[in-house]
Amino acid sequence: MKNKRFSTLLALMLVALTTLAQMVQPVKWTTAMKMTGDKQGVVTMTANIDNGWHLYTHDMAQGGPVPLSVDWTTLDGVTLDGALKADRASHEEMDEMFDMKVKWWSGRVTLTQKFTANKPAFKIAGTIKYQTCNDETCTTGREPLTFSGTAKIAEEKQEEKVEEKAEEKAEETATQDENADTNADTLAAAAPTTTATTGGDLWAPVTAQNGVGAGSARGGSLWYIFWACFLGGLLALFTPCVWPIIPLTVSFFLKKGDNKGRAVANAVAYGLSIIVIYVALGMLVSAIFGPSTLNALSTNAVCNIIFFLLLVVFAISFFGAFEITLPSSWSNKLDRASGGTTGLLSIFFMAFTLVLVSFSCTGPIIGTLLVEAASQGNQAGPAIGMLGFAIALALPFTLFALFPSWLKKLPKSGGWMNTVKVVLGFLELALSLKFLSVADLAYGWHILDRETFLALWIAIFGLLGLYLLGVFSFKSDGDKPQGVGVTRFMLALVSLAFTAYLVPGLWGAPLRATSAFVPPLTTQDFNLYGEEKVDFDDFDAGMAEAARTGKPVFVDFSGFGCVNCRKMEGAVLDKPEVKKTIEDNFITIKLMVDDKAELATPIVVNENGHDVTLTTVGDKWSYLQRHKFSANSQPYYVVLDAQGRLLSGPAVYREDIDYFMDFLKQGLDRHARP
Repeated sequence: MKNKRFSTLLALMLVALTTLAQMVQPVKWTTAMKMTGDKQGVVTMTANIDNGWHLYTHDMAQGGPVPLSVDWTTLDGVTLDGALKADRASHEEMDEMFDMKVKWWSGRVTLTQKFTANKPAFKIAGTIKYQTCNDETCTTGREPLTFSGTAKIAEEKQEEKVEEKAEEKAEETATQDENADTNADTLAAAAPTTTATTGGDLWAPVTAQNGVGAGSARGGSLWYIFWACFLGGLLALFTPCVWPIIPLTVSFFLKKGDNKGRAVANAVAYGLSIIVIYVALGMLVSAIFGPSTLNALSTNAVCNIIFFLLLVVFAISFFGAFEITLPSSWSNKLDRASGGTTGLLSIFFMAFTLVLVSFSCTGPIIGTLLVEAASQGNQAGPAIGMLGFAIALALPFTLFALFPSWLKKLPKSGGWMNTVKVVLGFLELALSLKFLSVADLAYGWHILDRETFLALWIAIFGLLGLYLLGVFSFKSDGDKPQGVGVTRFMLALVSLAFTAYLVPGLWGAPLRATSAFVPPLTTQDFNLYGEEKVDFDDFDAGMAEAARTGKPVFVDFSGFGCVNCRKMEGAVLDKPEVKKTIEDNFITIKLMVDDKAELATPIVVNENGHDVTLTTVGDKWSYLQRHKFSANSQPYYVVLDAQGRLLSGPAVYREDIDYFMDFLKQGLDRHARP
């Protein structure tokens, strides 16, 4: 009996935790009302926004994310003075997804609305409607406002008060008569819909059966940064400033140690010192800029122009025009310090000397990696990136110390290392266009639309392929090599194949593999990109069709202003295998929670003990998501049967086709069961 009670309690706790995990509340509101004069007053609304989230402003143009608004439902005895005002300026940037400027706040903001009372006793009520987003998802929210107060207004003449009360009574009677006529329609609209075919309660709440939680875009971003920087560290090994040092340094430790074990320990300490130095550099960048500044760097137009110019300079350096070096006195001082100390401190100074001496080759690579890590807007990005870079750079020193016989198999230094530098120059030149594209979209220059961007990339990667085949060379290459090696040929093949892949993009091919870099299709004059096919935009109509056909239902809670919804559509839903599976097997219902179309009749529902009036189509679908699925974030996907029961889901923002196909197939399998 005790075990049964414990199991029941545990199940209830799991349901509660699942509900809490799905109901996202990134904004905490504090509201107040006070009088600033005999008749004047002000309503204050303070939003405390969770880290990583941003709240869209009230003065933003339509056509993008949902702007903040206050729906004043009751203004009894007051008139509003002026518009809603914020206590600080908002962040503004060009959003390439919506091709418009968007404004938002992060951290904390206070909004004020002034008013003037015209009655001794007054009442104010309304609802704050808003949208917030982070790197993973977007949510829409509502915050009720209810205030009453008194103002110092002289008593009116008795006859005027009697006349006013008579008018109010007449209006109340008329309102009651009108409500009597519309009450039935309103209740019918507000109540969960049922169909004669199924007789089931389509709006009844359900419990997630296989909710997998939001895929961590931020966590994925950190892994991307780590592996990208790890690859950068491997490339840095093959540059003329680092490669020759590997056998010299390892041999030094092996000869210096009293025994092999001691020498290996010293080499391992040397490698760890390299890691410590570079991670400290990444942490220093994070500490200097801070999380909010790093987030701003990812979208700030001026910063992106600076990044573009910086990467172009790095590319020119790798092409052999000049070298980026640090003052030789720095490395000389560290070299003397390493010679004047002993033990681990001496090894640390030796590692620092390597970092400075090799800077002419590694500097541009490190700079590029730090720029890319910072542009991800993640505070831990630079440190994680430098960890990946340092591990790759330190790895050979440790491995060759453990297995010294491998040193004999190392390729000798030569002209091939300059080829590595030139290849890196081409890659940096291509990457620089990504940052220029962000600035171009922000300022609306239209100098780097999608066709122009792709034409430049086609030229860059085409020239890279020709360079690797030996068609031309740079002065820094010295004598032109006789013939082309297998490695160069294979790299040239990859580069030219990628060039060929890009060419159809000039006529509008989606080029999904490059969607994170190239400008959006909306900047291209001509494209072959097909619009998404949507079966139904009304839940009840779609469910009725499901009952008629016997098909399962794929419900997509989305929003016009949901950036991550657009990303998910481009990366997953529009993929041929996913799109075909949905179109062939499901009734699709796509519900926009920010649809501003007015309902024919407002719907009054009771939510969390409060009466809430749903006035728009978006309000209705947002309430459906909260009521039926205990969730309020978008994108949000579920598979239902014709009776409104959950077959699979929820699935959320996660750019993983296999993950989404498993979600769809689970819904189909459960629907096929008798």
